[in-house]
Amino acid sequence: MKRIYMDHSATTPTDPQVVDAMLPYFTEMFGNSSSLHSFGREAAEALSTARQQVAECIGALPEEIIFTSGGTESDNMALRGIVPYDSGKKHIITSVIEHPAVLNTCAFLESMGHEVTYVPVNTDGVVDIDKLEVSIRDNTVLISIMHANNEVGTIQPIREIAGIAKKNGVYFHTDAVQSVGKIPVNVDELGVDMLSISSHKIHGPKGAGALYVRKGTVIRPIVFGGNHEKGMRSGTENIPGIVGFGRAMTLAKQRLDEDSARMQQMRDSLISRVFDSISHVRLNGHPTQRLPNNVNLSFKYAEGESMLMLLDIKGIAVSTGSACSSKSLKASHVLSSLNIEDDYLHGSLRISLGRENTMEEIDYLVEVLQETILKLRAMSPLSGQ
Repeated sequence: MKRIYMDHSATTPTDPQVVDAMLPYFTEMFGNSSSLHSFGREAAEALSTARQQVAECIGALPEEIIFTSGGTESDNMALRGIVPYDSGKKHIITSVIEHPAVLNTCAFLESMGHEVTYVPVNTDGVVDIDKLEVSIRDNTVLISIMHANNEVGTIQPIREIAGIAKKNGVYFHTDAVQSVGKIPVNVDELGVDMLSISSHKIHGPKGAGALYVRKGTVIRPIVFGGNHEKGMRSGTENIPGIVGFGRAMTLAKQRLDEDSARMQQMRDSLISRVFDSISHVRLNGHPTQRLPNNVNLSFKYAEGESMLMLLDIKGIAVSTGSACSSKSLKASHVLSSLNIEDDYLHGSLRISLGRENTMEEIDYLVEVLQETILKLRAMSPLSGQ
């Protein structure tokens, strides 16, 4: 049976060109970049090249890139690194629909005596700018709002928020894990002080990522050891992963226009055909201000986990929400924040397309989805079918 992967917001297959770039650094050029001999110098040169590649793709300087293990660590570094422990600047502003990497870090900081304001969103998942602005206090140190939501795909007005932060002398961080490689991301155009990226969301390897930190923004390290990454992230660098990450960033930038256009065409076709052929369905997230590859749908009288399993039996991989919390049967915190009716809340599917998907696969998905919803509604005592 053919398997069709449509869960690219969870992870992506590693591009063969990325694998080719990585392989020599497992065997031939395996040195530690801190070593002074030729093996170490090879590794250090690869590290420098990858740093340049990542920086170029987001309009940053190489020295503004700190390599990490991925988006979660980058988010932790931004939030925990910017918050001072020895001053009155103890207030953070974020949104109710952030990734758990931000929300759980905020919860930790609250347990340490810091204050956090969680700004609501509207029914399309867009942050309430007015409430964000009035939440700023004299002791606010950081605003952290994601660039694009990992579940519903809504793109936030980051430039506007950055302007508000700058006007009030507050640092601004954005989690761009889902947006990099799908829409243009330039740190100067966005006006952010810090930005998180993850390699495995853009056809790079898992275990690599970066935090962009604007020159002049002072953060503290959260991992201590051998003074790697200019003392900001100690630990021997994952050279093969970082090399792959750099190559993936370059490829993502080169393919951005082509990939985005193809995915958006498939996305719009999928949404249109589902609404034409299935009743009692709603699109979650902003109708147009969303990632080109994201479709999040809720179906009345059909439970999300059951849909996922029936689609999987037919060889189609999708998600019911964030992969980091998909084993929980609790309603998605993102969908709950959109004030979705209870009848739809537990019947959601996140379909996230990738560069290898085709219109033929969209055809098959729609066909299987129609059969699946019909079958589940026939078993539901609430559907009346």
